[in-house]
Amino acid sequence: MGSSVVDVDVRLAVVLVLLTGLAAAAGRASGLGEDRTVVVAAVRATVQLAVVSSVLLLVVRSLWLSAGFVLLMVSVATATAAGRTTGLPLRSPGAGRRLLATALPVVGGAAPVVALVLASGTVPLRGEAVIPVAGILVGGAMTATSLAGRRLRDEVGQRRGEVEAALSLGLLPRDAVLLVGRPVAGTALLPPLDQTRTVGLVTLPGAFVGVLLGGGSPLEAGAAQLLVLVGLLATEVLAVWGVTEMVARGRLLPVPR
Repeated sequence: MGSSVVDVDVRLAVVLVLLTGLAAAAGRASGLGEDRTVVVAAVRATVQLAVVSSVLLLVVRSLWLSAGFVLLMVSVATATAAGRTTGLPLRSPGAGRRLLATALPVVGGAAPVVALVLASGTVPLRGEAVIPVAGILVGGAMTATSLAGRRLRDEVGQRRGEVEAALSLGLLPRDAVLLVGRPVAGTALLPPLDQTRTVGLVTLPGAFVGVLLGGGSPLEAGAAQLLVLVGLLATEVLAVWGVTEMVARGRLLPVPR
């Protein structure tokens, strides 16, 4: 197996097909109706990772190309989070305004953390280091934005009467929406909080295992994983804050006025 966590051979292909089949069968048998979605997601992931792996062989050699790749990740993350938050397709009217509003929590969550770890020298300014760290943090910001945004959309929609009642009492529209939405937006932070609290006791996440497989010591692996977890926590708190403000100000979703 060498330094890789898996052997890239026919056995891997067989196992991936079987795992996809298992997930699709469970999605159908359970009545969740996610069998086709599972297969499409697995096929997309296979194709995308094959292409990205090939591209990264060239991209990581240049800081400028690495920065461009990070911008691509941010763009995809923003489009994905905008769709999840609003429930609207990218081609629907007002897409530019929604993307701009969604970019704020995604970029505002990830950028300060990426800048801090790079400026401190904790992560070397090299493509092979910048892209993975930025990808993890941008992905965390996307997930937090999507989760908080969807919860806000559902909550404000279901409790519209309470928002209107608060408006009738003289609250500003932003404050009325925050009164209802802020508590549920915080539930988007449960996954990163639980992961941080239980690290080493329940799981050994990817950064820890990756450093060990790369020949690092357990202490170095622990330090790398701690940096990732705390960085993700900061990123996702900022992202949830950002999307909550965007929703409350009516930049992403229609709210009572």
